[in-house]
Amino acid sequence: MAGRLYLVPSLLGAAAPEDVLPARTIAIARGLAHYVVENAKPARAFLKALAPLRPLQEIAIEALGEAPGADRCAALLAPARAGHDMGMLSDAGCPGVADPGALLVAAAHREGIAVVPLVGPSSVLLALMGSGMNGQGFVFHGYLPVKAEARIDAIRRLEADSRRTGFAQLFIETPYRNPALLAALVATCHPATRLAVAADLTTADESVLSHPIRAWRGRDFACYAKRPALFVLQA
Repeated sequence: MAGRLYLVPSLLGAAAPEDVLPARTIAIARGLAHYVVENAKPARAFLKALAPLRPLQEIAIEALGEAPGADRCAALLAPARAGHDMGMLSDAGCPGVADPGALLVAAAHREGIAVVPLVGPSSVLLALMGSGMNGQGFVFHGYLPVKAEARIDAIRRLEADSRRTGFAQLFIETPYRNPALLAALVATCHPATRLAVAADLTTADESVLSHPIRAWRGRDFACYAKRPALFVLQA
């Protein structure tokens, strides 16, 4: 009988696991001996914080890679085919969302391996909850373009789509580029368009601010340069 692929949510920032994760998620994650992870270093730090049931060096940890092909996914799922339960970890939050883990999940489904998503923090849902925007209709876009002109074009499209559909538009950015993204949003969007910024979610430094663009103008965005954040926009 094949093992199961558990999708194990990781922490979003500096916090004790028991303050953020349900007891069942922690118990299952502590007992697994095989993991596929986005990156090995943060995965080891997270597993160490969980106090696993076996020494960390005895846990098999395989990095997924940025765009794993069918052969790579099949190789990574070998423990499950051999009857062992496995875990999958993202660097932060829920695996398979804004990372290549979805490719491994799809491969597991093709092979008939049971996929079990565990409960844990999702920055997308937490930011949407705290934004006061449309929780019935929303779109998550992942990362916007890095180049300035392409980023502005993307912001204009998202604002136009939101105005047309009423949907909230969610996106993320690498922390050191947050100030440039915020400056572009403030310079590009209509003054009445609403923008929420949810930073350092589930940590002691958490903040969720939601204002019309006009209220964001004149602010110093440098404080977001080292803070993981999620952005919610609605026209």
